[in-house]
Amino acid sequence: GVTVITTRDCDGNPRGMTANSFTSVSLDPPLLLVCVAKAAASFPAFNETRSFAVNFLHEGQVDVSSVFASKAADKFQSVNYDRAHTGAPILTDSLTWFDCTVHNRIEAGDHIILIGQVQAFGTSPSAPLGFCRGRYASVKDPLPAGWLASQDMIIGYLVEAGDRILLRTDGKGSWVLPTARRRKADSQLVLDGGEALTLVPENTFLYSVFDVADSDPGYLIYRAELSRESAEAALPDGHAFFSVDVLPYERVATHELRAMLRRYARERQDKRFGIYIDTGDGGRVAMIDGQSQSWTQAASE
Repeated sequence: GVTVITTRDCDGNPRGMTANSFTSVSLDPPLLLVCVAKAAASFPAFNETRSFAVNFLHEGQVDVSSVFASKAADKFQSVNYDRAHTGAPILTDSLTWFDCTVHNRIEAGDHIILIGQVQAFGTSPSAPLGFCRGRYASVKDPLPAGWLASQDMIIGYLVEAGDRILLRTDGKGSWVLPTARRRKADSQLVLDGGEALTLVPENTFLYSVFDVADSDPGYLIYRAELSRESAEAALPDGHAFFSVDVLPYERVATHELRAMLRRYARERQDKRFGIYIDTGDGGRVAMIDGQSQSWTQAASE
């Protein structure tokens, strides 16, 4: 597959290049490696960075591949990108992306080997972009229709807008959380209906992981803050804001969701949030103290 690696230089400018060598290294901790030629224009940025991203392209991103394989002065001028955990650029709609901190940097002849520890990732069921014998190639039908949805956890968002929470109707008279087909970079939430909401990226955090029944794929819930423009815009059909103080608990679809919303209201009042993990003894909550900060700031302290 075609891989683009991205980072930011010492001035905060996005830098990137196609990589001809990518390998998974370890599962625990999750490590991967890429090789960067010392002759590459972006080498100084990758040689000094504390974080980088690996972006696998899908078959519709031939133009993106061409840009990053070129010697263009500003490769990001013609492509869309976002950020996730570390701040490294995540190419919009990539097939798969890994957001990494630098675990190790190894000299290897005319290259350096960057070993990254994965901090966040995203994926999609699109077909990958291949490159073979000097030309692009397409890999058809990478996954059966519906396979990803049947295997992945259900991704829900507890979306805040001031002192309000965004809920959606389940079509049966009850309220549930907004859900997304897949988790992408944290500045945008693409709902199951295709509508997009803009989030405040630095305020998106994992909040709860649980199962409702053994037959469920499981639930992965993020706490997020809606951007001002999305909060003031018309909501998608079937969605509504509710004040945290008067959430419609009696009309919330499941016991698990009601319990989570009550925990959220309590933690919000205390200004101290936790992460819930479902366990055999009823679940555990790991409390998180203090204000959020960027990874770069945290790593330098």
